Amino acid sequence: MSILKDLEFRGLLHQITDREGLDKKLSEERVVLYCGFDPTADSLHIGSLLPILTLRRFQLAGHVPLALVGGGTGLIGDPSGKANERTLNGPEVVEAWSQSIKDQLSRFLDFSTDIENSAELVNNYDWLGSLNVIEFLRDVGKNFTVNYMLAKDSVDSRITKGISFTEFSYMILQSYDFLKLNETKNCSVQIGGSDQWGNITAGLELIGKSSDRRAFGVTLPLVTKSDGQKFGKTEGGAIWLDANKTSPYQFYQFWLGTADNDVIRFLKYFTFESQEEIERLEAEVAAEPGKREAQKVLAREVTKLVHGGEALESALNITAALFSGDIQALSRKEIEEAFKDVPSTTLEQEDVALIDLLISVGASPSKRQSRQDIESGAVTVNGVKVTDLEATTQQLGRLGDSYLIIRRGKKNYFLVKFA
Repeated sequence: MSILKDLEFRGLLHQITDREGLDKKLSEERVVLYCGFDPTADSLHIGSLLPILTLRRFQLAGHVPLALVGGGTGLIGDPSGKANERTLNGPEVVEAWSQSIKDQLSRFLDFSTDIENSAELVNNYDWLGSLNVIEFLRDVGKNFTVNYMLAKDSVDSRITKGISFTEFSYMILQSYDFLKLNETKNCSVQIGGSDQWGNITAGLELIGKSSDRRAFGVTLPLVTKSDGQKFGKTEGGAIWLDANKTSPYQFYQFWLGTADNDVIRFLKYFTFESQEEIERLEAEVAAEPGKREAQKVLAREVTKLVHGGEALESALNITAALFSGDIQALSRKEIEEAFKDVPSTTLEQEDVALIDLLISVGASPSKRQSRQDIESGAVTVNGVKVTDLEATTQQLGRLGDSYLIIRRGKKNYFLVKFA
């Protein structure tokens, strides 16, 4: 299957310039393509995963991916898809974030020097940072009319609220990126999200006016959920690719919770499972939705892609332990990861009565309720049901030498840390 047919099967082709011409070029030669990632935070989130994995798909098909970090454009701000002006970040902040994003991108592409289609990381600050403003306006700006720029969605959608000249000029800077890569790296394809169509076609326009080389643009669909909720957001905030911001366990759980109506589409988008396997899982969802096999495959494959096999195993251990209630097998690191977001209390005292501790951590509102909860068997400590009203923390022991985990009822967890 050709790369474009594979992308089509997966629903990843939203817009494309000259499908026939690009298909022919991809079948006849090794193509260089790029996608840009502006450093708007110290980590990418899962909204960036779709273009990253698409670059990977092209590399697996024999082509050369360029991952561009927007160290220059990140200082300006892309108006695409934004209702309001972005907050400008300082050069030191953008530089630090650019390095973090470089490190993340390097996990997904093959940069080995012993292969013919080795990936490459580039930073547009390397050429934008030294631009002379007069030369830029004369040599690049003259190729764009204001009317042409106003017609682009990224600008038109902001006209009523207002757009600064800074963000208005972003389209020209991104176009110049494409031209620069076309000239220096023989890059002929740019991919991006559907909100980048205006910027991509502007780049094609600039290349066409500056040379006789052919170039192409491809956009990917906006990832949505069938229930109308925004993809990649939870009650706790965005889902990040950085394990320190979203733990591998949280990341795994996010994908495991995918709705039946979305899971096959997400398997096509975010995994490298074959068409045959995806169709098998689709039939499984239709026949036995309660098994949630497709969700397990999705969660497992994406977590392994982003965080690696060891982190996936840890996420699976935590998931199994919490489901069974057998949390004593968890390592100290897994305890910290699993109970990162539950109410926690630090104890200075070595020995505290369980009745009083239940009140301190917020599990029970009073001593009377604490006694009732213990007597009724509603309280477990470190995975063991406790019915002894005289129980103390010294008798109950610790997990990982430092923790005591209380569960009241089926789902209410509380973490006690010993100082």
